[in-house]
Amino acid sequence: MLDKLRHIYFLGIGGIGMSALARYFISRGVRISGYDKTPTELTDQLIAEGMSIHFDDDVAVVPGDIDLVVLTPAIPADHKEWKHLREKGIPIKKRAEVLGMISRDSVCLAVAGTHGKTTTTTMLAHLLRSSGVNCTAFLGGIAANYRTNYLQGDNKIVVVEADEYDRSFLQLSPSGAILTAIDADHLDIYGDHDAVKNSYLEFTGKVKNGGHLVIKDGIDFSLNEETVKTVNVTRYGIENGAATSGNVHVSNGAFVFNYKNTKKSIDDLHLSMPGRHNVENATAAITLALEFGATTEGIKTGIQNFLGVHRRFEFAVRTEKLVVIDDYAHHPEELKAAISAAREMYPGKRIAGVFQPHLFSRTRDFADQFARSLELLDDVVLLDIYPAREKPMPGVTSAMLLEKINRDSKRLSTKSDLVATISSMNFDVLLMMGAGDIDQLVKPVADALTEKGGWND
Repeated sequence: MLDKLRHIYFLGIGGIGMSALARYFISRGVRISGYDKTPTELTDQLIAEGMSIHFDDDVAVVPGDIDLVVLTPAIPADHKEWKHLREKGIPIKKRAEVLGMISRDSVCLAVAGTHGKTTTTTMLAHLLRSSGVNCTAFLGGIAANYRTNYLQGDNKIVVVEADEYDRSFLQLSPSGAILTAIDADHLDIYGDHDAVKNSYLEFTGKVKNGGHLVIKDGIDFSLNEETVKTVNVTRYGIENGAATSGNVHVSNGAFVFNYKNTKKSIDDLHLSMPGRHNVENATAAITLALEFGATTEGIKTGIQNFLGVHRRFEFAVRTEKLVVIDDYAHHPEELKAAISAAREMYPGKRIAGVFQPHLFSRTRDFADQFARSLELLDDVVLLDIYPAREKPMPGVTSAMLLEKINRDSKRLSTKSDLVATISSMNFDVLLMMGAGDIDQLVKPVADALTEKGGWND
């Protein structure tokens, strides 16, 4: 079916996963058009690459020669264009369905987990490419080494970020898979943590016979008996598991470590991405990459020159007097990892954080956990909740979350007041965290602090 497509319409084309698919198809000569709610730097790039995109929900501008509609779950049910396309009888598939179709006839390597999957997916693709394996990759973020979320390869090996939202990853049948974490998340979809675990259990059951499954050691997770019998399972971790990283220490701003599994040892690896959680991510990526063509030299080189992923502990400013870090963290465990990484890199420094909660339901479900993670900061600033696809919920506000945080230095701020709020504070390191539109505030804040010349003058 996919080989016969001439024109694909994307509803929600500006999403990170949707845009990667759009780039895949346009690279194969398919005409691409689509809708998104707001223009962004990414949609500007897609337009420059030859795609036709509009930003009003208007059936009058929907083309009439569409062969297939690709839909993101973020599109609301009352969307006028979606209703129009359904009534016209044009085939409509979710992004995950199409990704499953693309990867079905390839060696699919899928990375899943409630956090860490974007960095680990990007590392995996980069290590394979550093070893001369020309993989295709669909990434959940913009890889700094390639400045894109889609890597065009020969399709023999396809690396994909396997998204648990809406159970999307169940469309995949991987030959190799990584599972980084199964913490409770997306409870608006799943209802409870047990349902999350069951979905991941179903995902691990999708790994093909004789394939490889790499799971973080310590995850409370019992595999199906059939999976244990038919799949090569490896547990990974720092100083734990069959694939381990040891002697982890910081040297000249890099995390240095030794890797070892039952077959191979690779010493003196240098990773510039901060945080022990990223050493764990690297351990998983190395383990699976070695099973699918990566070499020792390719891994050493790839780890050393890996530049990370946009908005994953990304330095907006990094000078002796000023450090501003942009991070996508939007789950309590992700906040904890980002703040802990900053603590390890800057011991004894005063660390402030701006957090924009993402989704009313997530804020409600994890308010206490968010509070405990944010208490790791010296100064806390909360922006209003970013609603994304949700309507407001009574009593669920940033003020409610602020009340739960046991910190003397804590405050609320609007987006319009944030530059002034931050400029009035004293700290050494600033973390700006969230999955909404907080990224658009990073540059104004960094510029204002740079102009000020530091905090403690």
